[in-house]
Amino acid sequence: MVYVKLESDWTDGNGVNHSAGESVDVDAATLATLQAEGIVSEQSHGPGGDSKGPDKWAGPGSPGV
Repeated sequence: MVYVKLESDWTDGNGVNHSAGESVDVDAATLATLQAEGIVSEQSHGPGGDSKGPDKWAGPGSPGV
């Protein structure tokens, strides 16, 4: 799973609406779809702007944490 910040509003597969600026946890396939649709940027970061590379953050459950 990858934590990303939405650039525009998005409704997930469960019908839950998410607003632009909201951070959500998505799987790799969903991330690819969101990037292709311009809903997330290529350089999304986790909470506080920390990044371990594009679209990754060292949060709970991350390898090496």
